[in-house]
Amino acid sequence: MQDIRPIILCGGTGSRLWPMSRTQSPKQFQPVAGAGSLTFFQATVQRHRSKGFGKPVVVTAMQHYRTVQKQLTELQCDATIICEPMARNTGPAVLAAAMVIAKEDPKALMLILPADHIIEGNLNTPILAMREAASDGRIVTFGIKPTYPETGYGYITDGGAFSNYKGLHSVAEFVEKPPLSKASSLVGTGCAYWASGISLYSAKTIIQEFTRLDQASFDAVTEAVEKGEWNDNAITLHADSFRRATNEPTERVIFERAKSVAFAPLDVEWSDVGCWTSMHAIGHADADGNVLTGDVLSVNSKNTMVRGDNRLVAVVGVSDVIVVDTPDAVLVTARGQCQDVKKVVETLKTESRRESVRHLAREHQWGESHHVMTSKDHDMTMLTINPGSSITVDPLPGRQIIAGRGGLSVFDGLSNRTLGKGERAMLDILDRTKLTNTSSDKIDVIMVTLNSSISNSAPMDAALNA
Repeated sequence: MQDIRPIILCGGTGSRLWPMSRTQSPKQFQPVAGAGSLTFFQATVQRHRSKGFGKPVVVTAMQHYRTVQKQLTELQCDATIICEPMARNTGPAVLAAAMVIAKEDPKALMLILPADHIIEGNLNTPILAMREAASDGRIVTFGIKPTYPETGYGYITDGGAFSNYKGLHSVAEFVEKPPLSKASSLVGTGCAYWASGISLYSAKTIIQEFTRLDQASFDAVTEAVEKGEWNDNAITLHADSFRRATNEPTERVIFERAKSVAFAPLDVEWSDVGCWTSMHAIGHADADGNVLTGDVLSVNSKNTMVRGDNRLVAVVGVSDVIVVDTPDAVLVTARGQCQDVKKVVETLKTESRRESVRHLAREHQWGESHHVMTSKDHDMTMLTINPGSSITVDPLPGRQIIAGRGGLSVFDGLSNRTLGKGERAMLDILDRTKLTNTSSDKIDVIMVTLNSSISNSAPMDAALNA
């Protein structure tokens, strides 16, 4: 049997996992178990790097391309990357992936995988067992036996086993996020499964179904791929074309209407990690039920989750509480009420607060920027420039830099000079200044901007360009 191509969907912002997850650095790119661990995305990639699986395809937003590339490089994994110019839900994303790989092989098998789930157990064996059914034109979805009546998941009900495909069942009904009474009833039947978001089918099959059931999306995505721009291993879809695709999930557009759909049960531990309560549930708890990550000290506390960052966090005499510490925001919530974290994010967005959008530290093609502080007088940002890389800094009155070590070239459009360790330079107030790391190591640069300038300028990150 042919290898399966993992199609990893990296959409979503994970607002219920704020402050770890932000719009510009969402949940899937954050470490699962704290600093030094694999990210959710990396764990998904690694899960299917074994016999029977081929080169992955990653579908992500344009703004996350470099993050995806960096995290793939850390895994030494080659992949095709599809960049969406705007979010159009999973339907157009899946169709774009199908069209890209169909150019190589229309019969290629696609395994659709959310990038931000946690799965423990033997996932690949039952997936590989469904290759024949998928090759024969079946759309195979995978279900998880529910352990409680969750209202935030969709359900698949069992319509009976197929006689010609071992382990494959027909679908009696799809139920989308039912109320508690309905969820309890479904779980009580013993014939309902959580919809995992994982599915398997051929590129040819899903393209044919879109042609039959959503011609508008088929036409829009076809044009978006044909007019897309390739750069090495990545294609950026044509924006005006892709925008016309139906903004709906594959399940609603295709699965609920296709006669070829079927499902296979998975015997694994699975969580979509949709909130901090879920993160606590999947963590490795101590004898008191505490899940502690980072530099954390717990005294007489039970059933708590504390996720520290770069400083000590101490909790004393608390129970059923979740604490998440980041450099610029701290979340404290009762366990079980974490769905309401989304309301905090909505408020931050309404108030145009930076904390809803990005962290203090950001990754760039040229290195990293870290916002250190803002006072009534000035703003300070630390720039870390990779060897051989350059950035341009927008002109503002009173903007200056201090080199952390030698080898920093400063070019203002007319003349070039090199700064040594600890040397300072005032930047040109009319033209952009180009900073280049001419050394073989990373260089730290402190950039200070007077607040009289900041008040009339674009956001600080907009001043930094590759």
